[in-house]
Amino acid sequence: QVQLVESGGGLVQPGGSLTLSCAASGRSSAVMGWFRQAPGKEREFVAAITWSGDTTAYADSVKGRFTISRDNAKNTVYLQMNSLNAEDTAVYYCAARRYNAIVDRPSEYYYWGQGTQVTVSS
Repeated sequence: QVQLVESGGGLVQPGGSLTLSCAASGRSSAVMGWFRQAPGKEREFVAAITWSGDTTAYADSVKGRFTISRDNAKNTVYLQMNSLNAEDTAVYYCAARRYNAIVDRPSEYYYWGQGTQVTVSS
């Protein structure tokens, strides 16, 4: 079993930055990812990273603005978010899968955190 706990969400002004953290406990996961879900919309892929950190993937909507990283010694994955805009407002979820291949379908991730709210507003 894997337990995931996100933190770092909050209210930020447009153009601002936030860093989300996801602390994992239990067995190690190969791929860690971030998804988000805005009200009335489906959950969507944001970013993912392999165990070694040498492979990452991003949704087109966040490419160049968000950076995913992980610290395996701390069993933590991070999402650095810059140049935030109103369209980034959502609940952000951390997810994990056992297989070391990045996929963007939520159904391929076995473990999920409870989510953390990010609101971008002036």
